Amino acid sequence: MGRDKDKSGKEKSSAAAAAATISCAEGVNVGVAGGADILRESKLLGIGSARGAARKLGKSRLNAEGYGLQPAASMVSSSASRDHGAVAPTAFREHDAAYFHAYSHIGVHEEMIKDRTRTDAYRDAIFMHTDAIRDKVVVDVGCGTGILSIFCAFAGARKVYAIDASDIAVQAQEVVKANGLSEIITVILGRVEEVDIHEQVDVIVSEWMGYMLLYESMLPSVICARDRWLKPGGLILPSHATLYMAPITNAERYADSIDFWRNVYGIDMSAMLPLAKQCAFEEPCVESITAENVLSWPVVIKHIDCSKVTIQELEVVTTNFCVSSMMMASLHGFAMWFDVTFGGQNSQEFESAGESPQDSPPASDYESMALNLRRRRGNETLVLSTAPEENPTHWQQTILYIYDPIEVTQDQVITGSITLAQTRENPRFLNIHLEYSSGDRRCVKESVMR
Repeated sequence: MGRDKDKSGKEKSSAAAAAATISCAEGVNVGVAGGADILRESKLLGIGSARGAARKLGKSRLNAEGYGLQPAASMVSSSASRDHGAVAPTAFREHDAAYFHAYSHIGVHEEMIKDRTRTDAYRDAIFMHTDAIRDKVVVDVGCGTGILSIFCAFAGARKVYAIDASDIAVQAQEVVKANGLSEIITVILGRVEEVDIHEQVDVIVSEWMGYMLLYESMLPSVICARDRWLKPGGLILPSHATLYMAPITNAERYADSIDFWRNVYGIDMSAMLPLAKQCAFEEPCVESITAENVLSWPVVIKHIDCSKVTIQELEVVTTNFCVSSMMMASLHGFAMWFDVTFGGQNSQEFESAGESPQDSPPASDYESMALNLRRRRGNETLVLSTAPEENPTHWQQTILYIYDPIEVTQDQVITGSITLAQTRENPRFLNIHLEYSSGDRRCVKESVMR
């Protein structure tokens, strides 16, 4: 059995981005990382998105005093913490700190909001479910800038609890104030596992998905909110998620990163090939491919029902696969992507009106817009997909490149198994163990998504 590579497990160091100082209305200076720093860092680290770069970085926490925020400490009920088993061991807090600091960067949120496929899907899903949201209580898990909370308020929610443990919550509070929604939306700075909102909720909305769906492990926070606060039969948006994988060919990418070294200005540099393969493909790559790169129908790695999934079943996910190549090509690796669906009560799909986030109509027009959109189609479910054949998103696809391509013919069978397991050093990271074989080749690929 061949082995692609064993990871050492040591965390790489990365440059810290400089912080810009923003003077807020209350006269408090708050350090918030600039988008330019994030984009620059993404290039330095070879990461295709600001969200990916931010996960490599850490920031000192912001001062939330004077912003009308409800801090975690003041919201925690000791009895609630006992009853619900709030997770707060020291080591886990340290891991969380770096994660939440990364999401204080404005560039991360700019990238996500500018992702029209993502933001339009959430906006449309919220207005598709106005009957379930109107005059109800909503919790937004990981609210970020508060945009989804505001959509819920525009959809008629009586109360929205916008919870985020990142210091971007400071800015979310200002956004809420600027839109005159402070009576409806309460921004809470703290971890879902530790705060208490002292009432049951009708709806949970959250954009929890990471690269290859499970990276960053935010779904457990949604599960915690569900188990603590959601009323029986309550709505969760999104309601379901599915992670897929398929073998791919990508000769251009392989040539750019690897074959380049075979002949450089007439010099034989093939001695560089082993190092080039390790540097280029040791870790998963977040990048975009097209449907033409995909060699077979995808297999399902994990299907998630957000109303039933448990935290324990996310710790290790494994599946076997057997696919047939649809063409003669070089097998260069395996791509993963995901779909989420916004089903549940009054589940319908409709076409977006086509506005970009900055073109959205004023709050007074949202109810009529939602009504018109919901009438367009029948009982279908709205889907947000990151598949190669769909509109590109900031999640792109996650690629596990193999070091030595395998030549496959049409209908040649590719079999194997893949296991995704949360790492011991940090449950937000993923150990990836891929076994694959085709023809007379049988190999193992081991990597860490960190």
